[in-house]
Amino acid sequence: MARRREVRAFDLFCGGGGSSLGAKQAGATPVGGVDLWSIATDAYAANLPGAKAYTGDLSQLNPRVVVSEVGRVDLLLASPECTHHSVAKGNKPRCEVSKQLAYQVIRFAKVFEPRWIVVENVIQMRSWPSFPDWLQQLHALGYNTIHPTLEAEKFGVPQTRRRMFVICDRQRTPQMPRCYRKKNATVETVLNRAKQGQWSYKFSPLDNGKRAPKTIERAERAIEAVGENQPFIMVYYGSDGAGGFQTLDRPLRTITTLDRFATLRPKCVGYTAPMIAASANLAA
Repeated sequence: MARRREVRAFDLFCGGGGSSLGAKQAGATPVGGVDLWSIATDAYAANLPGAKAYTGDLSQLNPRVVVSEVGRVDLLLASPECTHHSVAKGNKPRCEVSKQLAYQVIRFAKVFEPRWIVVENVIQMRSWPSFPDWLQQLHALGYNTIHPTLEAEKFGVPQTRRRMFVICDRQRTPQMPRCYRKKNATVETVLNRAKQGQWSYKFSPLDNGKRAPKTIERAERAIEAVGENQPFIMVYYGSDGAGGFQTLDRPLRTITTLDRFATLRPKCVGYTAPMIAASANLAA
């Protein structure tokens, strides 16, 4: 039987190595990654001791030098900065220079000539005016592409997280990844475990005269959607592209450094709500 060829992966915008570790679990061999933040590349090196970590501005890194040092690259991974595409940015000014970093994928692909490229970003990247041109440049390099929205909870991850993946293959049209489910840590199971561990939360009436009108409006939308007399989780601040609320039978979405979520439960009159930082941390 012929020996299967090793798939060698290089990670642009590598962070601490999450994408590379995923590629490794899928059978690839991470050979290197690059990130501007030295703490991130230190973590990458610790997580993937067999790979070469590059620290610095990606736009100043010569891909030909990289190839000479790490060798052949079959799979190029990239998670370009998403901050200036994301709804989490709110109404703050957007930085086009940040968005243009996605073109580094094209620059490295021209030299590496990998068979596969996988780019991950927020779904709002599709609305970027340069997205069609960026995609066309991948096609010009000979790649067949699909760019589905994938939900993490459908792939065994205990988190609600929707992201766009641009999947590229030079030899054939990529197939949609196959979903599989595991017994996830839903919000409900986490809150139940918290109760068993004697965690308690101070509830107060939703309409207590202190909450912002937009908070009340968001709660009313959720009550209309999930039905009266049903508890739910609400995003307590900031913009939210998923509606601002979720039911308890799903994993919690992205956890931030600030208390972001509230549990709303029905009472005899109206709803009550606390912030649930402790529950959010348990669900991570």
